[in-house]
Amino acid sequence: MAVHPYHPYAVAFDVMETLIDLEPLAERFVDIGQPAELLRPWFLRAQRDCMALGLSGELRPFPEVARQALRTASGNTASEDGITYVLHGFGRLPAHPDAEPAMRRLHEAGVRVGCLTQGSRAATTGFLESSGLDRFVDTVVTAEEAGVWKPAPGVYRAAAAALETPPEHLALVAVHAWDCHGAKRAGCLAGWCSRLEAEYGDVFAAPDARGDTLTDVATGLLELTATG
Repeated sequence: MAVHPYHPYAVAFDVMETLIDLEPLAERFVDIGQPAELLRPWFLRAQRDCMALGLSGELRPFPEVARQALRTASGNTASEDGITYVLHGFGRLPAHPDAEPAMRRLHEAGVRVGCLTQGSRAATTGFLESSGLDRFVDTVVTAEEAGVWKPAPGVYRAAAAALETPPEHLALVAVHAWDCHGAKRAGCLAGWCSRLEAEYGDVFAAPDARGDTLTDVATGLLELTATG
């Protein structure tokens, strides 16, 4: 069993790619005459642009940033109606199969569960309701409402406040090493799932728990033992 000076009272899950499976969205790219392979560079561009805007001191709603990112990623060949069609697909995406058992494991252990996302509140709550995950989630915190984008420390501290938990007892769970790094730098715990990146980057602060599935990560976080 791992030994750690703190253990999680609450866990905040990243949403996009961690809980939501984006792959079915590729079909919508094909429907509007774009290659399915554009999904990945488009989403990475949208993430980067959110961070760039945040670093410059300006926040814009994720749907606006995602729309502009798709214009650029498509070489300005995607129509506005086509982009709208792609973005509407967010509301119909499924959860990864390991999301439900991970949340259930934490919920049954008495740990508060939340979501911390760059996405909009409407899209996130819609996804949670359609996937049935909403029954485990106490609160949703969006970067836009917090007034700062990930991975700035303030967004993780906002999640801790919303979950009524000291930052050192809040764990972020994500499939992105950079997100886990941001949580660690904010004084929080972090659990990393290898599903997306396979290997944790050695330039980032190490997570407190890691695993191949979200359930493995949840179990690892619950095994952290307070030492006093």
